[in-house]
Amino acid sequence: MTQIINTDLGMVGLGLRREMLDELLMHVPKQVDFMEVAPENWLKLGGRFKKQFKALTSANSFACHGLSLSIGSTAPIDIEFVKSLKKFFDEHDVKIYSEHLSYCSGTGHMYDLMPIPFTLEAIAHVVPRIKQVQDILGRQIAIENVSYYAAPGQKMSELAFTNAILEQADCKLLLDVNNIYVNSVNHGYDAEAFLTGLPTQRIAYGHVAGHYNEADDLIVDTHGADVIDPVWQLLDKAYQTHGVFSTLLERDFNIPTINVLTKELDIIHNLQAKYLDKSLIKQRA
Repeated sequence: MTQIINTDLGMVGLGLRREMLDELLMHVPKQVDFMEVAPENWLKLGGRFKKQFKALTSANSFACHGLSLSIGSTAPIDIEFVKSLKKFFDEHDVKIYSEHLSYCSGTGHMYDLMPIPFTLEAIAHVVPRIKQVQDILGRQIAIENVSYYAAPGQKMSELAFTNAILEQADCKLLLDVNNIYVNSVNHGYDAEAFLTGLPTQRIAYGHVAGHYNEADDLIVDTHGADVIDPVWQLLDKAYQTHGVFSTLLERDFNIPTINVLTKELDIIHNLQAKYLDKSLIKQRA
């Protein structure tokens, strides 16, 4: 299988939203090494939006982060959808495709990311589905550790569940640092222990984002606020533990101007710079 994972060290990315189009078409700041989109939001667009998107993908590196593959669903994988993704990736030279370790469909589509039970049975169900998608696309995909608010039927830890799927499916990991922090508060586990227990060699790239504190013991992963200090500290720990990996900032609403977002991109660059000495970089297979 061809591997088209972009593992360049020290790259910093920004999640592209349509609200940002006009600014980014005029000027992409030097802090932005690559951008990421949800392919579902762009696959069927024509006219002005399609031309604008093509202008950006022709001049910049892009990743795709999917929303509706529903890798944990009991419904069959939508093969025609995956084939349309392959065509889209080829058209826009998409470097990497990631999806959530969750599901969002059954007899209908819920437009939300629901947790997969942490069980051996779920692993046996999810692994061949990931392999099927990788076979159709002809490339490895990255699976993201997701935020979740309930763990129905749990028989093993989230970490053991995640690592088993990564290994058995031979896929990559999209390491979402904010999700680790959110889950550690909501479910009462050690964020650093989870982080250090992930396989370095599987990391394709990472995400950071902001969230909303509903209560002292309940955080909602909104992507609608600035990244907080404990999440930056956890990203620092991630680089210290796993070496520097490309990292993208997500912002889905309450979106400020690009000049404001670049301040957070500067923080990622500065954290990466601490560990870019060759003696500190972990060698990944």
